[in-house]
Amino acid sequence: MLNISTGGCDGGGLVADEHSGGWPKDLQYMSGFGNQFSSEALPGSLPEGQNNPLVCPFGLYAEQISGTAFTVSRRLNQRSWLYRIRPSVTHEPFQPRKPHHDRILGEFNKGNCTFTPNQLRWKPVDFPEIPTDFVDGLYTICGAGSSFLRHGYAIHMYAANKSMDGCAFCSADGDFLIVPQVGRLWITTECGRLQVSPGEIVVVPQGFRFSVSLPDGPSRGYVAEVFGTHFQLPDLGPIGANGLASPRDFYVPTAWYENDSRLDYTIVQKFGGELFTATQEFSPFNVVAWHGNYVPYKYDLSKFCPYNTVSFDHGDPSINTVLTAPSDKPGVALLDFVVFPPRWVVAEHTFRPPYYHRNCMSEFMGLIYGKYEAKADGFLPGGATLHACMTPHGPDSKIYEREISRGEDTPQKIKDTLAFMFESALLPRTCHWSLESPYRDADYYHCWSGLKSHFSADDGGRLV
Repeated sequence: MLNISTGGCDGGGLVADEHSGGWPKDLQYMSGFGNQFSSEALPGSLPEGQNNPLVCPFGLYAEQISGTAFTVSRRLNQRSWLYRIRPSVTHEPFQPRKPHHDRILGEFNKGNCTFTPNQLRWKPVDFPEIPTDFVDGLYTICGAGSSFLRHGYAIHMYAANKSMDGCAFCSADGDFLIVPQVGRLWITTECGRLQVSPGEIVVVPQGFRFSVSLPDGPSRGYVAEVFGTHFQLPDLGPIGANGLASPRDFYVPTAWYENDSRLDYTIVQKFGGELFTATQEFSPFNVVAWHGNYVPYKYDLSKFCPYNTVSFDHGDPSINTVLTAPSDKPGVALLDFVVFPPRWVVAEHTFRPPYYHRNCMSEFMGLIYGKYEAKADGFLPGGATLHACMTPHGPDSKIYEREISRGEDTPQKIKDTLAFMFESALLPRTCHWSLESPYRDADYYHCWSGLKSHFSADDGGRLV
């Protein structure tokens, strides 16, 4: 829950409450999407009038992190300046991580993945029985393209029961959009700290180091990683100036730093889908001040303002886009993040659940809580489905029969549910371990086997 605060070194902001352990109740946030932010944990630590003075205040080091090429247009340029106690270059050489993590990918080809036009569904995985942190609990489900070519995406899931200790993770491959399904995440980044609860999302941009703690014990969720681009808010077009996700509802951390010395702090870096580790003698979260627009951020999905038809027919899922990672082709997404929140449905003379369709886009769906409106059984919170390009899908037979017998067109409230979709124009390749997983629902296709013919050439077009 978020309340307004009037304190803090940034002259006010947003406060996360209900904290315990080592995290304060007055955790500060700034609001806005794509803003130019400034934050300092120590008054006077942010240089004035320039980015890189000869000597920074308090003897800090100036370090820039760039999310785009230096020469892109000003409106697209993303970068931040970090003022830290020691620079991130101070570490031992990176080495391949041992033990090797063999279920994370950054490139998708015939050698390590499989194409399938079949409908796929997975049940929620069990929590690990041995101590497992966010990095060890991360595994790739599917993806497309290549992090080396800076074009594509990877969809991961995670199940963990242990906080990261003395360790930080970083993806050099792409932005991480994390969707927790069970358990809060306390995420420490180089820009500050974020609490992310189920029903919220967090984006950690490419290159940022972060650590995940689990205040509630076991945690489970989903991750979309995009290569070569960044998430942005979708254009609203005919909707106008307001609606969907509001820029002011995105929250950015305020500066916070550690000045710890320890000989064995480990940086785990994802690079080309492989994990590498390096040790250093200090915490990477030693940034005393920073400014810029390339920052981690979070968003509460309950603040999404959905739009829907008020007359007839069912809107396309694109109307529920929260964030989009665009491709070079106008109007075509490398990856969209789409949410299906509680909302009213009022369309008359209309089959209201999602219609049967084959799509040139590929759709990966997850369920955070409740039931999804197009599936009566089998699609469970923490589970997932994948329907690749032109693979037919839609409501199961129970939902279809229930809907066509609905009768009166009274308004209905879809409530107590939260589902989402990662949608992409690129064809996904599915990892071998995903297809072979004991959590894969091999009987998924049976949910449509009860669909029967209602056709009669003599009934004047009425259902029989």
